[in-house]
Amino acid sequence: MSEDIPVETHGGCYCGKLRYAVKGLPLLSAYCHCTLCQRFNAAAFIHTIHFSSEAFSWTRFEEGKVHTFEVTDKPWKRRYRCANCGGAVASYNTKKDKWSVWGAQLDRDDKGKIKNWEQLKPTAHIFYETRMVDITDDLGKWTGYEGLSTRISM
Repeated sequence: MSEDIPVETHGGCYCGKLRYAVKGLPLLSAYCHCTLCQRFNAAAFIHTIHFSSEAFSWTRFEEGKVHTFEVTDKPWKRRYRCANCGGAVASYNTKKDKWSVWGAQLDRDDKGKIKNWEQLKPTAHIFYETRMVDITDDLGKWTGYEGLSTRISM
């Protein structure tokens, strides 16, 4: 698939009660090691993928099957979880008018590979100073967002 061709990718929670589509290439795709992502997802790090508001749409959103919440530290960021299976599905940042989805929730092909991986794969590790595990790969490690913070020499 050429990078010139707009991609449409789908994802959602484990049980399928919440589904979304994202169109085009992401604004950011990175492994996030921040403490909020660690705590919200009970994971050492997550694959976060950011899209503009125009690129994101709900394709299945069942009333009563979504749990939304904000935290005191970041009231401008609304998080969406499935009330049925508990899966973290997306978050919306009202300050930046963009959506974040997580790589683990994206649809996969019959071999278990994430569809459109080449266009969506991470380009960096962000908030790496608060990592829980050392990662040895060729991606850049940053103290904050890629290109907007200090790159960590490894």
